[in-house]
Amino acid sequence: MSTDDARRARTAVLAVFALNGLAFATWVSRVPEIRTALDLTPGRLGLLLLALSAGAVLALPAAGAVTARLGAARTVAAGAAVAATGLALTGVGAGVLGEVALTGGGLFLLGFGSGGWDVAMNLEGAAVERRLRRTVMPRFHAGFSIGTVAGAAAGAGASAVGLPVAAHLGTLAVVVLTGALLAVRTFLPVVRAEPGGPPRAPALAAWREPRTLLIGVLVLAMAFTEGTANDWLAVALVDGYGVSPAVGALGFALFVTAMTVGRVAGPAALDRWGRVPVLYATTGVAAAGVLVLVLGGSLVTAVLGILLWGLGASLGFPVGMSAAADDEARAAVRVSVVATIGYVAFLAGPPLLGLLGDRFGVLPALLVVAVLLVPAAAAVPAARPAAPSTPSGTPVQPGPSSAGD
Repeated sequence: MSTDDARRARTAVLAVFALNGLAFATWVSRVPEIRTALDLTPGRLGLLLLALSAGAVLALPAAGAVTARLGAARTVAAGAAVAATGLALTGVGAGVLGEVALTGGGLFLLGFGSGGWDVAMNLEGAAVERRLRRTVMPRFHAGFSIGTVAGAAAGAGASAVGLPVAAHLGTLAVVVLTGALLAVRTFLPVVRAEPGGPPRAPALAAWREPRTLLIGVLVLAMAFTEGTANDWLAVALVDGYGVSPAVGALGFALFVTAMTVGRVAGPAALDRWGRVPVLYATTGVAAAGVLVLVLGGSLVTAVLGILLWGLGASLGFPVGMSAAADDEARAAVRVSVVATIGYVAFLAGPPLLGLLGDRFGVLPALLVVAVLLVPAAAAVPAARPAAPSTPSGTPVQPGPSSAGD
């Protein structure tokens, strides 16, 4: 497989990450208006958000095996089709019919499609990273962030000019599906296992590996850190600081912009200092950002807090995915396990924040993010590069590790 193949695939992977982020942010950017249209309390909104997370979590356990069987390109294409359908249905349910059930069904499909798509694109990204022999996974996730920036900005514009939710979400669904189908055509060629080769590692075995489970804890906490901002930041700014929905959407855009900067700059820091020191630093920055946002008391400090939160949340998820895929022979099952654990945050986060928001207000409820960054920091050492396994499954003795690891 040539370096040119890997370079072409790198561009395609970046594109599907961006499209995944665009689909997600398109929905998120209109949450305040959808909440109003459906007349939802924070608690009921949390339950509606649960439909998105439930779809993703149900798709994840089998996503690694499906990708190993069908290939990343076909899995991403199928996931994009399901996600685009869900995005369009969400727009119709919330923006035309005012039906909570149909909106929830659309969100479930959006989550289910995005979940399978997520695992497949991370596996493809890890394969490209191994072939290029340098850290690129955070930049793929920067592509996701770029997609969310575009989606948030478009959503703020759509909100400002009064574009109906259904028209906005339906149009972007077509864009997302078309782009994904074009991009996967230049993924890496599928390499079929040779007859008589070593059998694939059993999927359940990865659930008994301490390192994989600890990486899952890290990814869970960082997914909660990122996902809470995705779901609740715009609402927290509207409720806690009295800004308009358009300004709330811009606050979310600022967060994902900061994440994008962190993911673009992150590979240089990771290659120089190693995963562990960089993750310790970014975890601390994220916690500081949440505290400044919630406790600062003014829009100026809120902006600073959003920037710190976004920078600090930028690397945990992509580095966790890279760490799970260190060993190519077990990458599919380990990434699937880590993604499944991580997406529990998206399942539990919305109702948890909704219940806390009902009791204390949405802005103060964000403090739970800072609390959950403590176990994230404790799990950071599990992200050290792992040695590949031999065909028999025995780990190869590692050579010199990267700086700081």
